[in-house]
Amino acid sequence: MHTLSRQNLDHSHVFGQCTRANERKTMAVIILTFITMGAEITTGILTGSMALLADGLHMGTHAFALGITWCAYIMARRYAHTSTFSFGTGKFGILAGYTSALFLGATAVYMIVESTQRFLHPVHIGFNEAIIVAIIGLLVNILSVWVLHGDEGHHHDHHHHDHNLKAAYFHVLADALTSMLAIIALLAGKYLGLVFLDPVMGLVGGVLIWSWAWGLLKSSGLILLDGNKDEKTKQAIIEAIEADQDAKIVDLHLWPLGSNSLGVLLTLVASSPCSPEEYRSRLGQIHHLDHITIEPHSCMDERCVCRE
Repeated sequence: MHTLSRQNLDHSHVFGQCTRANERKTMAVIILTFITMGAEITTGILTGSMALLADGLHMGTHAFALGITWCAYIMARRYAHTSTFSFGTGKFGILAGYTSALFLGATAVYMIVESTQRFLHPVHIGFNEAIIVAIIGLLVNILSVWVLHGDEGHHHDHHHHDHNLKAAYFHVLADALTSMLAIIALLAGKYLGLVFLDPVMGLVGGVLIWSWAWGLLKSSGLILLDGNKDEKTKQAIIEAIEADQDAKIVDLHLWPLGSNSLGVLLTLVASSPCSPEEYRSRLGQIHHLDHITIEPHSCMDERCVCRE
């Protein structure tokens, strides 16, 4: 029997979920969003611009969703070192991302419905005022995207995503998109007389934002349900453990602990089992495995053992 020391057994369940930098970035964007939201909604109502009003209301839902993102960082940090959550607080951010995606989808539906209504019941638009505020809104959105881009924009491997920050990033990106579409529609209406483009741009923006929301819902929902499509990592684990041609994995569970962390629980049989520490060391080159549980069993039956 292999013995383990207390030092071998003790380990942390903090898997990188306490990101103060992302927390500060989110708060900065919330402040910018609230200021711009108030200006766009007020001007949209006074000028009659659907594109601008939709952008302002859109930013309002985003400000609320960004607040959820910020609260998730606070809660994850507060409970990170407690025993309340068995595998840490990494899924606080995932839950916040999923909730934000719901708001993103609801905003898209509102934009589509309201833009359709404007086709049926056109209103007078005060182009000059609306264009000025829309440009200001776009500049603020670009600044917000830049604030968040430092983290989300430089990671392409799906393991590196912070789904909480990704949700915030999509929200401000959607804001930038709707601001840009509003400007195009307002300029075309003012100088070319193409007033119908105002609700058209609302429809286009709504469809694009819906697609972003659906993608985020699927990715965050999969993690919340402990789903995992990472066959590459699974195969790497199998190859590392069975490299000695003796061990054979008979049960393997790989699940996400958060955006960037994976948990592994495996049972293996071997004619001469090594210690759990030895098998664990074989997984050292596989990234993001932050919680590893290995259960080795001795088995002399050739059906239990990997043979050439």
